[in-house]
Amino acid sequence: MDAKADSRIKHLDFIIIDLFSIEMSFVLAIITRYGFSDLVGMLTDPNADASKAYRLVNVVLILAYLVFMLFTGPHTGIIKRNHAKEFWNVVIINSEMLFTLFAFLYVIKVSAIYSRLMIGYYFIFNIAVMMFLRTFRKLALRVKFLDDDESAGVLLVTQTDTAEEFVNTLKNNNSGFYHFKGIIFTDNYEEPQFMGIPVVSKREKDILEYVKDNPINDVFMLTKQGGRLASTFINMGITVHRAMDLETPNMINASINQVGNYTVITSTISKATMGELLVKRIFDILISVIGLFFTAILTLILTPVIKTQAPGPVFFKQKRVGKNGKVFTMYKFRSMYVDAEERKKELMAQNEMKGLMFKMENDPRIFPAGNFMRKASLDEFPQFWNIFKGDMSLIGTRPPTLDEYEHYKRHHMSRLAMKPGLTGMWQVSGRSEITDFEEIVRLDNEYIRNFSIGLDIKIFIKTIGTVLGMKGSK
Repeated sequence: MDAKADSRIKHLDFIIIDLFSIEMSFVLAIITRYGFSDLVGMLTDPNADASKAYRLVNVVLILAYLVFMLFTGPHTGIIKRNHAKEFWNVVIINSEMLFTLFAFLYVIKVSAIYSRLMIGYYFIFNIAVMMFLRTFRKLALRVKFLDDDESAGVLLVTQTDTAEEFVNTLKNNNSGFYHFKGIIFTDNYEEPQFMGIPVVSKREKDILEYVKDNPINDVFMLTKQGGRLASTFINMGITVHRAMDLETPNMINASINQVGNYTVITSTISKATMGELLVKRIFDILISVIGLFFTAILTLILTPVIKTQAPGPVFFKQKRVGKNGKVFTMYKFRSMYVDAEERKKELMAQNEMKGLMFKMENDPRIFPAGNFMRKASLDEFPQFWNIFKGDMSLIGTRPPTLDEYEHYKRHHMSRLAMKPGLTGMWQVSGRSEITDFEEIVRLDNEYIRNFSIGLDIKIFIKTIGTVLGMKGSK
């Protein structure tokens, strides 16, 4: 994955901030140049020549920003940039936008009707406002990242002779974004901690257990002996950063990044780009808003049905494991009796699935209306709240339960390299006909390795057909 695609750094937040800055600075520039009354006139009379002219300028600036944002990645490493670098970044992108605007006005030969002073005001205001808003947002994020649950879990792999310098480099370039979960020494080190960081056994079995108990987002490696270990982490769906002067076998989807004095090759199982992830997130938000509207309607309809057939809560809440092992609460309309989880142990002998999942035909824990809700996929609608919050995506992998996750083997971990989804390849491939958990793992990994917006659209269209035809759900 390209560094621009690092979804952990809340790119969408900064994009929204930048767009707000553009609009706010544009309004301030008009007020400064023409006065507040002229601004009101432009807003109240959209057919006026001045209103049309400056709307065109506003649209050009926004489009220029979006193009440069997608192709130059101005938010890459934004959390770790100091004030001087941030100011330079803001000046550069505003200069690019200004140059694009002048070039556009020159080409259409209408530049003479616009106030150069007003455009100059806009340029100055937007540098100031964008710098202020970005700085404020970064401070808020750094405070948020002080919470271990919000910061990205990091595992360090190094040797004793380089460990201290390596740890200090990462801490100095951290800005509160990373939380150091552990350190693995490829040579001998007997102490339980190093510089306050827990020391993890280098045995593969112990590493797997540690990763499951301590969700890891990134692994930084500075050791010549970690080639096999790097491949292990990549296959587990974890992003690996490895020093460039080391051998780097099997570093798929690699990109080059700078961390302090170290130049590292970053590799991850997914090839998603920043632009694709941005489009995916925007699509998730739009669809989830629509989905929540229908969820509200379904709540009014299904509440008396659920309460009558199986007294208890309307919504079913369950802990699930999301991207990089982060635990979240998933919501559904309840389709089972309230004692379903306790009765599951009694029914394990009738499990039709091979592997870690549980499934059986004519499950006695499901009340009558619940069967229809499941067949029509109505029970899934509350998950649009998970999608809106960002715990899930519309299209993704199947989110495992805590019990499944505890029994994961190494190759199962790669399923957590992307957000879980309301639907995915496992669903459109006939989820009720699949009886082998390893097949679900294979489909999830196929989705992650081949992710594209086109694939998401294809799965979405197939899902509509599956749901409307009430296929593949029991």
